[in-house]
Amino acid sequence: MNDDLLSLVEREVLGWPGTSSGPGRFGSVAFRYGRREIGHVHRDLIADLPVTQEIRERLLSGGRARQHRAGSRGYVSYPMESREDASAVLEILRSNYERAKPAAERRVAGRAGDGAP
Repeated sequence: MNDDLLSLVEREVLGWPGTSSGPGRFGSVAFRYGRREIGHVHRDLIADLPVTQEIRERLLSGGRARQHRAGSRGYVSYPMESREDASAVLEILRSNYERAKPAAERRVAGRAGDGAP
């Protein structure tokens, strides 16, 4: 089941335009939109997800997400033990993806305005 949940997340995320996956730190699979990481999943199925302070507080108070295990305040750790957990992780990854798109577009537009290729 472990590989099934990771495969489910990976298949879904890689279906979003502009996303990629690759090796992350400590044996994780990192998901990116352009250069920005939108989250990563470790082989023990703990998803580490960058979130805003508001979302972080909501997730922590909900009880499933935990403070990031390495102490990064801009992340939560979310264990995936079921399809419902994987769906929740995908929802957060999708939110991160939607936030990353306009940031990448602004970066590209800024470079175009500078006359950079």
